[in-house]
Formats: sequence, structure tokens, C-alpha cells
Amino acid sequence: MIVNEKVFIVTGASSGIGEELSRALALKGAKVVCAARRNDELERVCNSISSSGGDALPVQTDITVLDQCQFLVQKTVDVYGHIDGIVLNAGVSMWARFEDISNINFFRDLINTNYMGAVHCCHLALPYLKDSHGKIISCSTAQALIGFPNHSGYVASKHALHGFLSTLAMEHRGEITILEAVLSWIRGTNLRGNAFGSDGKKHGPLSRQHSNESVGLDVCVEKIIRAIERDKTTVYIPNKLALIPFLSAFFKRLLERKINSAINKNEES
Repeated sequence: MIVNEKVFIVTGASSGIGEELSRALALKGAKVVCAARRNDELERVCNSISSSGGDALPVQTDITVLDQCQFLVQKTVDVYGHIDGIVLNAGVSMWARFEDISNINFFRDLINTNYMGAVHCCHLALPYLKDSHGKIISCSTAQALIGFPNHSGYVASKHALHGFLSTLAMEHRGEITILEAVLSWIRGTNLRGNAFGSDGKKHGPLSRQHSNESVGLDVCVEKIIRAIERDKTTVYIPNKLALIPFLSAFFKRLLERKINSAINKNEES
């Protein structure tokens, strides 16, 4: 896909991957509609893009609310006339063993944000994406492909989204394309600080540090943009994550040992 002059909606655009993807798309000439709940941060991001010569429109949106997603899509069409791509980036995580959780109510937040929020956006944007032969880009995770300790609810929500998008790709082959960015730990985001703990509360900023195996935000965004331009269906960041489907099929116990080792290193970091 040639990004220049294309119209992209980016959810979770007020920080982290969403913010940097919005900047990178605008830098390449795309018209970017930035969506997130925090209006002040959206204004900051879009003002920064505009001052650099880019085209960015802030639309305050809680993707768990269907009516707000409807407004987001309609506003995009009203302003730009069409939609060429939607980046499903908004998400929330967790870090707690299932048996240690005192109240599982926050699992609903994980499902509503990571899965149903994406479903809302896709359902409403799909007719416009079909018209433009557009693209859905999912900022996914290795947890969408296999279980991870301390992430039970998050894993479930990402598995659901992975299966949903796989089905859309089959149902709309030749009409739209779907890119799944399978990510490891990414430095420069607040996903960890906003992750739910065993008490159902957010961990808070810098509660867990990334290990030296994590990937920088700039590298992550560069690889996603390159995958969009090359019309890839999957991009693994880092590349070694591409081994997960093979190892899961033929060496599952080995893969699980490696995952447990990685989790333990990050707990100690």
C-alpha cells in the first residue's frame, strides 16, 4: 500500500505505539485520524503532527462504547470522504497469576477493550474499507498465538481478536487486507504501567522494567510501516517470534520453557 494521501484511523493514538505510528504515517503523507479517550493528549499529538506539516484529526473515542466508534468512523468519512486503513492499537494488559487474583471483574475490561473495541471499529469501518480495498492493521502480540503466564485474561482477549481477524481475512479475501503485527515487549509504551495487577488495580508507571531483549519504539514503528507498504499479512517484532507457530506445532514443551524463562527474567528486571 502506498501510504501517501491515504486516510488512516489509529486507535490508542494518545501515547506509545499509537502516537508514534500516527506521526510516522503523517510524515509519509497520510491523513491520520487519532482516536483515544484522553482528549488533551490527543490534541497534543495532533498539534505536534500539524506543526510538522502533517494532517491529523483528533477524535475523542472510547472504543468500548459503540456510539462513540460510530461517531469516529462517521467523522472520518465526513472530513476525508473515505477510509483506507484502521490501526487497532488501543489495548490494556495485566500481570498476575490467575490464582492470585482477588477479583476477576477486570477481565471484562480486557475483553471490552482488546476484543470488543476492535470488533466495534471493524464492523463500522468495514463498508468503507471494502470500497477502498483498504487495510486493517492489528497491533497484536505473541500472547495472541500461545499462552503466557501472568497474562491469562490478556491472552484470552488477544486470542479472540486473532481468531476474529483471521475469519475476516477469509470472508473478505480480495476486498480488504489484514496485517497482524505480532509484538514482543516494546520499550517506550505505558502498557505495563497500565496493566492490571492481582488486586484489580493498575500497576502504575515504571512498576516493571523491560529486559534488554525488548524492542525500541522507533524500531517497532518502522517495521510496522514497512509491512504496511509491502502489503504483508504478518510482521513479527522481533523476527524470532516467527518461530512461535512452528515451535508450538512441533516443540511445544520447549517453547513453553522458553516463555517461562522470559517471563522470569522480566519479573527479575
